[in-house]
Amino acid sequence: MTEAMNRQVILSDRPTGIPAPEHFELREAPMAEPGEGQFLVRNIYLSVDPAMRGWVSAVANYAEPVAIGAVMRSIAVGEVVASRHGDYAVGDLVCGLFGWQEYAISDGGDVWFKHDPAMAPMSTALGILGINGLTAYFGLLDVGQPQAGETVMVSTAAGAVGSAVGQIARIQGCRTVGLTGSDDKVARCRDEFGYDVAINYKTADLDAAIAEACPDGIDVYFDNTAGAISDAVYRQLAVGARCAVCGTASLSSWEPWPEGPRLERHILVKRARIQGFLLFDYTDRFAEARGQLAAWLAEGKLVYREDVLDGLEAAPGAIERLYRGENQGKLLIRVGDEPGS
Repeated sequence: MTEAMNRQVILSDRPTGIPAPEHFELREAPMAEPGEGQFLVRNIYLSVDPAMRGWVSAVANYAEPVAIGAVMRSIAVGEVVASRHGDYAVGDLVCGLFGWQEYAISDGGDVWFKHDPAMAPMSTALGILGINGLTAYFGLLDVGQPQAGETVMVSTAAGAVGSAVGQIARIQGCRTVGLTGSDDKVARCRDEFGYDVAINYKTADLDAAIAEACPDGIDVYFDNTAGAISDAVYRQLAVGARCAVCGTASLSSWEPWPEGPRLERHILVKRARIQGFLLFDYTDRFAEARGQLAAWLAEGKLVYREDVLDGLEAAPGAIERLYRGENQGKLLIRVGDEPGS
């Protein structure tokens, strides 16, 4: 009898910058059987996120780095196909840190939530109703605290997080300005995601463009990039501005310590607040946020894009693809068929 195997992507070498295909290997491992208090998940979609760069870095981060030879850490959504756990039944759809692999054993500790396909398609559990939508929701509303009539600026405004931030800000009655890296994405920000103004930071005189777009200054800045882009934004903050630091995508390396303009005078004079946040700080409020995001989806107030790669073989190059900006929406890897398909 042939032993069932589980295909996996493992971290084979520690990158110093953006993880690339040469840092990963595909392998097969024997299929595990769930023990008492465990269940087996058949992964269907794997997520590709900027945070994965930090998860494989040797530089200090908020999570232990993925070990060499271990399955690459990743959020995934899949179907429970065998269970010895009272809270998870065969057929349940679950989202959690299941890794870049076709099957995962869980005891529930790495599960973020169950997904009801009546809310939205299964893939949205990794995007607008998952890590991206949740990050936008908490980062903007809890950290940025936008008020109707204020100006909200978003970097990587056409991305899976940025596009959600801009739309939620509009729902809150704010004026929205997006920074993005191509003319096509500028058009997408305006035409699809409803930004009032969008700026191509690669071709514009950024200081002049921001000043024109935000004559009264920037009240809320949702920062996905850090670096020179954010330096330009901080120079034009309004009094009492709030800055939510979500990512540092523009920095090619975290060693040596990045240096740039000193922001202290801007922060002092404008009485501004700059605060970092992590989605993992809000796990006890995921149901609240997902319920509101799903309601906005149903009302047609939110739209989203997905870019789906097929097969586990696509995983090793996916993070690099993300950082090159080649994806046309939330980047996903499909490794199995949805139930009933």
